[in-house]
Amino acid sequence: MKIHATQALRKVPEITAIFWITKLLTTAMGEASSDFLVVKINPYIAVSLGGLGLAVALLLQLSARKYVPWIYWLAVAMVAVFGTMAADVLHIQLGVPYLLSSIFFAALLALVFAAWQVSEKTLSIHSITNRRREIFYWATVLATFALGTATGDWTANSLGLGYFASGLLFAGIMVVPALGYRLGLGEVFSFWFAYVATRPFGASFADWFGKSRHVGGLGLGDGIVGIMLSVLNYCLRRVHVVEPPRVETRTSTAQTRDVIMLVLV
Repeated sequence: MKIHATQALRKVPEITAIFWITKLLTTAMGEASSDFLVVKINPYIAVSLGGLGLAVALLLQLSARKYVPWIYWLAVAMVAVFGTMAADVLHIQLGVPYLLSSIFFAALLALVFAAWQVSEKTLSIHSITNRRREIFYWATVLATFALGTATGDWTANSLGLGYFASGLLFAGIMVVPALGYRLGLGEVFSFWFAYVATRPFGASFADWFGKSRHVGGLGLGDGIVGIMLSVLNYCLRRVHVVEPPRVETRTSTAQTRDVIMLVLV
């Protein structure tokens, strides 16, 4: 009975190649959709709708008794949309430079990691078996999306790399967790490093496809890109359902090492 209860409470998918592809598509879709909404309608209304959508999606996710793919990825999609809006509000509406907003969201992410570790003694997604850990998980996901958005905008706009070069930069950065995992840097560290990096990676290419040519894009339009990515994401999930994760088996020492590395990075 205890095993079945634990299985039912695990609310996040197994980490496979399909997971990362879906994460990238969802990330890019959130970037394009957010940019489309804040341009086509009043920005305050767009942010309010994004916040409402996020609240509804998280309520569904937290209310579910087990991992349900469409509910989980709906929550990720709404985090992607609202995380983009949150980062953009700081820069566009409040005038905060992208570098400072990146530092702010990095500090916020470190605080969430620290609080999660102190409370639960692990940051592994394989241990998401109670409501408190799930709340920490989604707070972390939201912070990573906001951080990734701000960082991607900083490299593309403030540093002048442009969307395509910025995307290539973060594609290269993705090599770090891939190699780190194989070289023993730790599962938790590698996962969260990659989770942060996939945000600006996917968003940069979404901007490259969607933004007009005079700002370095291909000019397809954010709305078209958002729709295309949503359809592609839906088709992928219809073909391959991302499975729930395995049981946590790592030692507390290895987890603590990963936490220290994450906070320092």
